[in-house]
Amino acid sequence: MHQVHAAVDCGLVVNPDQALAQIQGGIVFGLSAALFQEITVRNGAVEQRSFPDFRMVQLANAPRVDVEFMDSNAPPGGLGEPGVPPIAPAVANAVFALTGQRLRTLPLRLA
Repeated sequence: MHQVHAAVDCGLVVNPDQALAQIQGGIVFGLSAALFQEITVRNGAVEQRSFPDFRMVQLANAPRVDVEFMDSNAPPGGLGEPGVPPIAPAVANAVFALTGQRLRTLPLRLA
């Protein structure tokens, strides 16, 4: 993946730089989960213990993330995680558009 475009409606954006960082970081975190992260069990025990055991998208391999905030007079909304949930379905839909193959489990893997 080379580029991600995100349109965000979060109400009034108070701090644009911080809002941008939240969305970009959420997209990279969600992309990491969608492509790499899984919980495996060996001999009845979970193998992953904490964040260091999960592969993340490296900055050198991260896509360019363009974010557009919608103009709004609504009160400021939360920007904690809205970049995370939509990226896995977006990637799965892009894979389907390119290959015709539906990916329905995480992490996303081509058969």
